[in-house]
Amino acid sequence: MIEVERLTKRFGRKVAVDQLSFQVRPGIVTGFLGPNGAGKSTTMRMMLDLDNPTSGSVRIDGRHYRELSEPLKYIGALLDAKAMHGGRSAYNNLLCLAQSNRIPRGRVDEVLDMVGLAAVAKKKSKGFSLGMGQRLGIASALLGDPEILMFDEPVNGLDPEGIHWIRNLMKALASEGRTIFVSSHLMSEMALTADHLIVIGQGRLLADTSMAAFIQENSRSYTRLRSPQWERLRDVLHQEGYTAVETAGGVLEIDGASTEELGELAARHQLVLHELSSQRASLEEAFMQMTAGSVEYHAHSERDPGAEPPPPPGAGWGENWNAPGSTDGKGA
Repeated sequence: MIEVERLTKRFGRKVAVDQLSFQVRPGIVTGFLGPNGAGKSTTMRMMLDLDNPTSGSVRIDGRHYRELSEPLKYIGALLDAKAMHGGRSAYNNLLCLAQSNRIPRGRVDEVLDMVGLAAVAKKKSKGFSLGMGQRLGIASALLGDPEILMFDEPVNGLDPEGIHWIRNLMKALASEGRTIFVSSHLMSEMALTADHLIVIGQGRLLADTSMAAFIQENSRSYTRLRSPQWERLRDVLHQEGYTAVETAGGVLEIDGASTEELGELAARHQLVLHELSSQRASLEEAFMQMTAGSVEYHAHSERDPGAEPPPPPGAGWGENWNAPGSTDGKGA
């Protein structure tokens, strides 16, 4: 178990993490979400004593990370796949970690095979693609066969097969009773992987709840009805006390009613239905709703009318600069 208690980190006047408290329990996959700049990476670094907190504490199975004599046997982490020594082979990168944590040499071959890198074990990691680097980073996290695993953007650079593999791996490890803590911006994947969510914004805790409860509490669920007799259907719904919202294409949306009761209602009144479906928001929609007031960096699709115009091609950029979207030169 990971226990975070009143964790705070300041960088000068900037409060990156603000009195953050939560627990990551064993046996489930816990997702760690937040907008860019929310403090997720800083929190994960403090968990591993890579950054010192201004105040507060993190305990790994009751102890601080610095107190673990062979940390890879307790907690494995992938925070930055590029942290590997590029001049060493995949095998030797893992061997160095194994020897420093008194892990048997044979375990190196096991994890390389587990992540699909056995065929390139002797190749230098600097020649690896982004996805191969991610697999090597995952192998390093698995090396000590730890009870706790932390992953920051584990699917970054992986192909569809790799994404499917790491998703099933995390679920399988959690089913063994291990503690799995994963941060990702890929909401569709997180929705398929995580059972519980920790959501932060501007360094503060926004939610600590199950996946299902988070979506339900931060989004609208409703039932869609579509019928060639939509005017009569609308009147029947009104008579029965339902509030129906009319949308494009003759679709009626009803809050607070199940598909079963609405289907039975239509049958009683001999109404033909072309659609009867329950609509539930995605994790992405619920996340956007929850964190709308905590987003620090906003992109804008149109330039501010009062802003200075962009410099013409070549002005202050050197003679070979080309405007974005141009088809000639290096600006393409």
